[in-house]
Amino acid sequence: MTFRDRWLRRPQGLWLRKAIFQIHLWTGIGLGLYVLLISVSGSAIVFRNELYKSLWPGPKLVPISGPRLSRDELKRAVHQAWPKYSVTYIFESKRKNEATEVWIERDGESAGKTKGRLVDPFTGRDLGRSRPASIGVLAWFSRLHTDLLAGRTGRIVNGWLSILVVILSVTGLIIWWPGIGRLRRSLTIDFKANWKRLNWDLHSVVGLWMFAFVFIWGVTGVYLVFPTPFQAVVNRFSPVELYIQQSSVEAPSTLIPVADEGPRPRRPRPRIKRSPGDVFLRWFYYLHFGNFGDWPVKALWVILGLAPCFLFATGALMWWNRVLSREARAFRRQRVAVTREQLSGVA
Repeated sequence: MTFRDRWLRRPQGLWLRKAIFQIHLWTGIGLGLYVLLISVSGSAIVFRNELYKSLWPGPKLVPISGPRLSRDELKRAVHQAWPKYSVTYIFESKRKNEATEVWIERDGESAGKTKGRLVDPFTGRDLGRSRPASIGVLAWFSRLHTDLLAGRTGRIVNGWLSILVVILSVTGLIIWWPGIGRLRRSLTIDFKANWKRLNWDLHSVVGLWMFAFVFIWGVTGVYLVFPTPFQAVVNRFSPVELYIQQSSVEAPSTLIPVADEGPRPRRPRPRIKRSPGDVFLRWFYYLHFGNFGDWPVKALWVILGLAPCFLFATGALMWWNRVLSREARAFRRQRVAVTREQLSGVA
């Protein structure tokens, strides 16, 4: 029987499949915590734009109680309330009765941690956070998903781990293949089987149906961190560029602004036409976050985004049952004893 025939009919005995199984097993074990963090954080931020809009309370208004403080006076007032922090940015609204937003950064060992505060521009009184705690939680999940809370270094690590997710999904698909004779059985779950077989069916069948999603999330995750190789490949077929289409109605020369002529009339906005290559790469972002449709698509992405957690749990249970359970340890001890007995007999 040729390799091809064995692969089509009985692949379980092939050394290549056994090797791929080991790659899948240990990659899954090593990526366990990462998969949990990325899955949960990814599902949490699918609706982040809608949540930002609904949770944002709007501008903070204050009573006009006198002349506005200068920037130096604001800095001194903030420093009195936060003596261990330095002011890094001040945003003053054009509305007179709107609070001023101030960014402060802790000095010394914890440098780099920025807080946003609202300050009364007339009295310098601290008015609390510049954004609600709920929005801060969403931002935390977003940073966790994007750069693992470690800045640029974490983003690069995220990209390399995404490559391992792609390998995990591809090896999972390869070792799922049961052979032609068992194909129908491997597409269903036997809920009447014992718990070990049921756990295997759940991991195998759910993993098969989730393969395309996990593979796409892995590939698009790699692209979001390392876009240059993808752009180089796409550029060979369709240049990644934007075309600016000017309006057919030309603005007359009299609309060119002069200092004493007042405000400039609004010109027609140019329309942007994207090349097929640029559209193709933009779909990487859409598919990763599920923001190419309305709320039903995003809700589906939230649910499916948690499926890798389920796959990790069922896979870890199988590994525990094969390696760490009492039966597995007893079986290994028995095999060692038999091997020693055989070796002593030969000697």
